[in-house]
Amino acid sequence: MIIGAHSIINSKKPELDKAFLRDVLGLPNVDAGHGWLIFGLPPSEIAVHPADAGGSTELFFIVKDVEEFVAEMKKRKIKCSPTQELHWGILTQVTLPGGGKIGVYEARHPRPKAVKAAKKNPAK
Repeated sequence: MIIGAHSIINSKKPELDKAFLRDVLGLPNVDAGHGWLIFGLPPSEIAVHPADAGGSTELFFIVKDVEEFVAEMKKRKIKCSPTQELHWGILTQVTLPGGGKIGVYEARHPRPKAVKAAKKNPAK
């Protein structure tokens, strides 16, 4: 049924944000045409949280060691917010060149198994 997920980062400076994802975070990518890069991600997960108003979506990257991530960003002169010790993980935020913020955290919560993409049935 579901074979993947596609997240979108809306940006005022898309070329700079694409360069950040490609060159700083090292995400593999393909050009879908006309410079529209689509970036590959490691296995992901999704959660639903209660909210007073619906409709918003957030993006977080999960890392093995958030302090190591922050140190690597500092070497590259990219600012991260101070880390926060939370019951579910250690959290920081990185600000993209386009002004958007992405949460980055070291998970302390259980992680689900990755879903394997369904194989297309050639008989259908």
